Amino acid sequence: MGVYVGDELFYKGVEISMQDALWGLCTLFVLLTFSLLLRRYALRWVFGVLLFLFCFFGGLSCMMHQLQETTVAFADKETIYRVCITEKPLVKEKSMLCTAELDGKNILLYLTKDSLSQRLRSGDELLINSRLSVPAGYGNPDEFDYPRYLLRRRISGVGFCSSDDWKLLAHHRPLSLSQRALVWRERVLGLYRELGFRGDELAVLSALTVGYKEELSEEIRESYSISGASHVLALSGLHIGFLYALLLFCLRIYPDKWWGARLCRCLIILTLLWAFAFFTGLSPSVVRSVLMCSLLVVSSVWGRESFSINTLTVAAFFMLLCRPAWLFDVGFQLSFCAVAAILLLQPDIYKILSPTHRMVRPVWTLLSVSLAAQIGTAPLVMLYFGRFSAHFLLTNLLVIVLVSVIMYGAIAMLLLTPFVLLQGWMAWLVKILLQWLNAVVRWVEQLPLASIDQLWIYPFEVFLFYVLICLGRHCVSSHRAKSLVACLCCSLFLLGGHAFMRFQDRPVQSLSFYNVRGCPAVHCVAVDGRSWLVYADSLPDEKRLHRVASRHWQRQRLLQPRAVTADYQDSTLCFRDRILSYSGRRVCMVNDDRWKYQSASQPLAVDYLYVCKGYNGRLHTLAALFSFSTIILDASLPSYQQDAFKEECLERGYHFIALSEKGSMRFLL
Repeated sequence: MGVYVGDELFYKGVEISMQDALWGLCTLFVLLTFSLLLRRYALRWVFGVLLFLFCFFGGLSCMMHQLQETTVAFADKETIYRVCITEKPLVKEKSMLCTAELDGKNILLYLTKDSLSQRLRSGDELLINSRLSVPAGYGNPDEFDYPRYLLRRRISGVGFCSSDDWKLLAHHRPLSLSQRALVWRERVLGLYRELGFRGDELAVLSALTVGYKEELSEEIRESYSISGASHVLALSGLHIGFLYALLLFCLRIYPDKWWGARLCRCLIILTLLWAFAFFTGLSPSVVRSVLMCSLLVVSSVWGRESFSINTLTVAAFFMLLCRPAWLFDVGFQLSFCAVAAILLLQPDIYKILSPTHRMVRPVWTLLSVSLAAQIGTAPLVMLYFGRFSAHFLLTNLLVIVLVSVIMYGAIAMLLLTPFVLLQGWMAWLVKILLQWLNAVVRWVEQLPLASIDQLWIYPFEVFLFYVLICLGRHCVSSHRAKSLVACLCCSLFLLGGHAFMRFQDRPVQSLSFYNVRGCPAVHCVAVDGRSWLVYADSLPDEKRLHRVASRHWQRQRLLQPRAVTADYQDSTLCFRDRILSYSGRRVCMVNDDRWKYQSASQPLAVDYLYVCKGYNGRLHTLAALFSFSTIILDASLPSYQQDAFKEECLERGYHFIALSEKGSMRFLL
C-alpha cells in the first residue's frame, strides 16, 4: 500500500526528502523495537500497528526515492551527449530503438534506421546531438499513461537522432554483468537461427526458454491471448517449475537422509536457478518464481518442503524492497495472484471430485490448478485486456503437456551442442513440437465463443472481486452464516457499484476531438451507442486512432464507429464540402487550401473551425468566410505552424484550443 500511495503522491506534486523519510523510519523502528521488548500480550496491537506503519512508510519512501532519482530536467534545446547503449537495439518500422545510459540515467533513443544504426550493439558508445525530454501525456481519456510507465521502468527521457546527429565513438565498452547476460542470450538466439528455427517457431521457442518476446508477431500474440495460453509465453512459475523438477530428477543421487548431501543439492539448485534468472534478464515473474523456489529449496535442507502464502509474501516483500515499481508491472500482479489463488483455492477445488483412478488423478490435478489460477487472474485480465478466454481449461490441458516436452527438448538440444548430428535431430523434434503447439492454439482460437471481448470493469470492482473470492473461500471452510451474509453483501455492493458506474459512463450526445498526431477526426456520438468518425483525410491512419481511443469507447459501450472519409448524409449527420453538421452544431474541417482564395458576401456560421495539417494560409482569411466561436488547432499541425496560429489568435482575439496542449476535448450537445 505504501508503494501505491508514494506513486500517487509523486504524480500529484508532493515530494518528501530522503532525510525526513529516514528520520521517520528510524523513529518507527525504535518504537517497534521498544514495543517488541515490552512482551505484553495486551499491547500486541501496538506492535501490529507500528509494523504496518513501518512497512507503509518504507514502501512510500522507496517508491518516491526511485521516481525522484529517475526524474531529470533536460535542456530545452538540442545538446550534445555521450551515451552508451546498454541493450541490443530493437528494429522498428522506421527507426532503431536503443536503450542507453547517460550519466547513470537510462534513456530511450530513436535512431533513423539505416545500415550504420543496424550494426550497433550493446556496449557501443555514441556521441549524439539530440533534444532529450520526458514525453508528456496526450490527455486522451483512458489512454495508456506512457510517461508514467517509463518513469516506473527508470527511463528518464526520450530522444530522436537522424543519421547526421550521432557518431560512433567506441565499440563494445566493458559490459556489466546484466549486459553480459543479454549477450549470452543473443548467442542462444543465434544458435536457434542456425539450427533452422524461423518465424513463429523461433518466436515461441525464444519466449519459452529465454524470455525473449520481441520476435512474437501480433498474430501469434493474439492467437495465444484468445485461446487463454498467453501465460506460457511469459517466463514464470510454470517454466521455473519444469526446470526445478528437472534439477531434482538429475540430482536424485544425493540421499535425503544426510544433511550435508541435502545442503550440497540445495547449493547446486540455487546456483543454477539464479543463473537462469540472471540469464533471462531478471524479469519480475522469473525473479518471483526463482525466489519462491529458493525458499522451498532452503527449507528442504531442514526437511520442510512446502509452498505457502507466507513464502509468497516473503518473496513479494524482498522483490518490492529491491524494485518497488514492480508492484505496477502487470506480469508481477498476474503472477502473484495466480500463485496465491492456487495456494488458497486449488485444494478445495480438488476436493470437489477427489478422483482415485491413477489416470484421472493427474488430469484433474492439472484442471484444478488451471481453474484456481484462472479465478485468481481473471479480474486483472479483464481490467487490463478486456477479455476472458472461455476455453482456458481445454487449452491448458493440451498446451502445458506440449510446453513441458518442448522445454526439456530445448535443454537437451542445447546440451548436445558438441554433437552436431544429434543436435540437428533434436532440433527437428523440437520444431515439430512447436508446430503442434501453435496448431493447437490456433485450433482453440477458432472454436465458437473462444473469448469474450470488449469487457470493461473498474479498478474498484477488481478489489471487490478479490474480497469476494476470499470471503467465499472462508465461507466454504467455516460453514458460518456470517460468512455467507458477508459474501452476499459484497456481491450486492459489487453489482450496485457496477450498475451505478455504467449509468455514469452511458453514451452522451457529443462531439469529441482527440489529441492524435497524424489522424485528425471528429467523433460524433449518439445516446443509443452509435457513433461516426468523420476524418479530415481520405486515407486516415485509423489504426493509430483506434489504438488510442478504443478503451474509452469500450468504457462507454459504444458500437463500432462508422468511418466517414467522403461526403455523407443520413437522418442524423451530414458531411459535405468538409463541413460537418451534427445535432445542431457545425464543424468546418480545414485541411487544405480550398478556402484560401475564396470570398463570401456573408460569413457562413459554424461553431468550430477545425484547422489541421495541410492548410498553409492565415486564420484571418478563414474569418472572412466563416463566423465561428472556437478555433481548434489539431495535433497534426507542425509546431512552428501551431505557434504562428496561436500568436494570431491572441492578436485578433480568437478563442482557440490547441489539442497538443489541452488534450482531448469533448463538447456535450
